[in-house]
Amino acid sequence: MQDDAKGADAPLVVGIGGTIGGVSSTERALRIALGEAEAQGFRTRMFGGADMARLPLYDPRATSRTVEERAFVDAVRQASAVIISSPGYHGSISGVVKNALDLLEETARDARPYLADMPVGLIATAYGWQATGSTIAALRSIVHALRGWPTPFAAAINTQVTRFDDEGGASDPAVVEQLRLIGRQVARFAPLSAGAAGA
Repeated sequence: MQDDAKGADAPLVVGIGGTIGGVSSTERALRIALGEAEAQGFRTRMFGGADMARLPLYDPRATSRTVEERAFVDAVRQASAVIISSPGYHGSISGVVKNALDLLEETARDARPYLADMPVGLIATAYGWQATGSTIAALRSIVHALRGWPTPFAAAINTQVTRFDDEGGASDPAVVEQLRLIGRQVARFAPLSAGAAGA
């Protein structure tokens, strides 16, 4: 997903999430949250399931990176905020989402390493409630390890009871509002991130 049509000076929110094999509930949920960030005046760029499928397994010893790897890392470097959306697979985040996050080791020596000082919105989808909670907990732990700030609210979505549609909506209006809240929270806290980066 390319940057939207907003001016190049607008702050950027990067979305990371989805599954391999077509547009998923996880990716649709992420699009709703990013749409709200856009409504708050931000540019967005989404790395969905198809984008993450193009990332090779992270090899810390590799001496070069693919075009896709560089595009992902560069987008996160430019971001003022991030939203991560993962399906709950066997009680935790999916392999493709974890692989993408592992690639942020490329930023370890940056002036702002990893997700340092950035607000990070979190979304977990699963077919049942149990995996949503453990997946959110895993995401929070990873974001803390990457020095980011998980936003106060995280969306745990049971796809057994909530269905997403191709028009950008969902069967439960409360879920749509929860996802929009994530977009508003990353937009609200992103200026604090910019202040911390300049301190």
